[in-house]
Amino acid sequence: MARSILACFAHPDDESFSVGGTLAYYAARGIPTTLVCATRGEAGKIADPSLATQENLGEVREAELRDAASALGIESVEILGHRDSGMEGAEDNNDPRAYVMADRDEVIARLVGYIRSLQPEVVITFDPDGAYGHPDHIAVHHHTVAAVAAARDETRYPEAGPVWAPRRLYFTAISKTRFAEMRRRLTEMGVDTSAFDREDMPIIGQDDDEIDVTMDVRETVAAKRAALKCHATQFGPDNFMTQLAGDVADDLMSLESFTLWWGTPIPEGGDGDLFSGL
Repeated sequence: MARSILACFAHPDDESFSVGGTLAYYAARGIPTTLVCATRGEAGKIADPSLATQENLGEVREAELRDAASALGIESVEILGHRDSGMEGAEDNNDPRAYVMADRDEVIARLVGYIRSLQPEVVITFDPDGAYGHPDHIAVHHHTVAAVAAARDETRYPEAGPVWAPRRLYFTAISKTRFAEMRRRLTEMGVDTSAFDREDMPIIGQDDDEIDVTMDVRETVAAKRAALKCHATQFGPDNFMTQLAGDVADDLMSLESFTLWWGTPIPEGGDGDLFSGL
């Protein structure tokens, strides 16, 4: 069985920030990798007004996404075309085009189509909290989980093609221990991390015993950094990722963790490879 990966996320830059090193790691080994992005990030911020306007931000961010995917070696990018819903409580939540307003069955049917046509062994998406509670992150989590289940059921969406069962479904994860260490080192560097203490910011990270695989992506950190730079509208001079430099940045971005939600168990000693034992 040929190895392949399908990554499902909500906005341009989700792919680079959360799993960019891992996607680049496998792409460099010739493993076909497809990214599905639910929106074009129309409700995102604009770090530099010379780069975009609110009217053309979606178009600009799509171009940034494709450049980032190229930097990571991602073979194919598919955009569902829903509108960015914005942060929880924002007016964008109520836009009828918003991703959170999309017909659930229609979104799942499209994801099932990708799963059945691409036949990935591994599917990756956000955890149930969407990393930090963004409504679109949570929505793509639920849609992807439902699509993985439906794709292997011959009674569901027969028009999407022959059934396919991915071997594993992973959620992105952040070790609470590593996150605390990251904050400590950033603070020592003089970087302001107070945004993580906002009342509307959920507790970030998973307990270490909830993490099943941690990828060492030191060899592809350069590709990850290059991909993040492609998202120039989002990472301005005040962003802590922009303020990182050199060996410290490489070290903090060198490990990417995952929780196995469904599929073939990981054999003992198999941590460090999403495909271990397959």
